[in-house]
Amino acid sequence: MNQYQYAGANLAVIEPSYERTDGRRRDIVNNAISVQEASNTVAALEYLKSHSIAPQVIERVLLEPAKRRYHTAQ
Repeated sequence: MNQYQYAGANLAVIEPSYERTDGRRRDIVNNAISVQEASNTVAALEYLKSHSIAPQVIERVLLEPAKRRYHTAQ
């Protein structure tokens, strides 16, 4: 599916890009997901905050699992 989703006559809505651009942050986020599964959400939240992950990323990763990115080997 492409990044544009038509929402009527001549309007296009751009869906946000959730592509990972930083391998280090990817690893931090993946570690936080493991912490959340093994411990709890508060521990994962503190871990992400301590690594300066943006609040909107923290919210998406911890509270909206359906929007998580899954890394596939290429």
